[in-house]
Amino acid sequence: MAIRRIIASSGGFVSTPGLWGVMRPGAIFLEALRLSGKERPRVCLVMTASGDDSQYLSTMYSALSDTGCDVDHLALFTQPNRRPEEALGRADVIWVGGGSVANLLALWRLHGVDASMTDAWERGAILGGVSAGSICWHTGGPTDSFGPELTAVTNGLGLLPYGNGVHYDSEAQRRPLLHQLVGDGVLPLSYATDDHVGILYEGTQPVAVIADTNAAGPSSEGPAAYRIEQAGGAVVETRLPVGPID
Repeated sequence: MAIRRIIASSGGFVSTPGLWGVMRPGAIFLEALRLSGKERPRVCLVMTASGDDSQYLSTMYSALSDTGCDVDHLALFTQPNRRPEEALGRADVIWVGGGSVANLLALWRLHGVDASMTDAWERGAILGGVSAGSICWHTGGPTDSFGPELTAVTNGLGLLPYGNGVHYDSEAQRRPLLHQLVGDGVLPLSYATDDHVGILYEGTQPVAVIADTNAAGPSSEGPAAYRIEQAGGAVVETRLPVGPID
């Protein structure tokens, strides 16, 4: 049976020094390529959450131009460019971009992308993504899909049976709201990531924290991932440094 893997992140790509607006894969995305086990992985980009924004898609294609992989994409606007089961069924790595997770989930279910994503995960394709492309794999999490004030989305795909928080260190509303949602029972035990940090799951078990840059590390300083849960009548947050999760 194939190992089912997801990399849920608040990163994946980093700026190229000296070249404004030019992105390159960070360690999170490069790990997804490595885990595919393929000499030339087939990557499918899914930018639904941004409305298949053409500039975003172009930036991603450019970022992957020198990575030794074959890049394709699944678009749903203004109509699907191909059948989801075809585009996702041949991919070794599927990367989901950021934007509105609420819109993403609605459109995926309308077009059957949710079922094709589940099929891809079960056959061993590496699923990954940033922001909306992280929350979507979980039961839900804080989102700005409905306006500038964050609220909860609770109808995620649920491949991972946890809540999810993204941009944990850079957007002030996210940490307190995730604590509140876990404390109120709106979300179950949850995992969160600072910017440029991702969590690798095998099956439904979080096994490692990955960072795009050297800014994150095992010390008590710098970006990390977190586990947020109810314990003894309180909400407890545990910092998960970069590296294997005990």
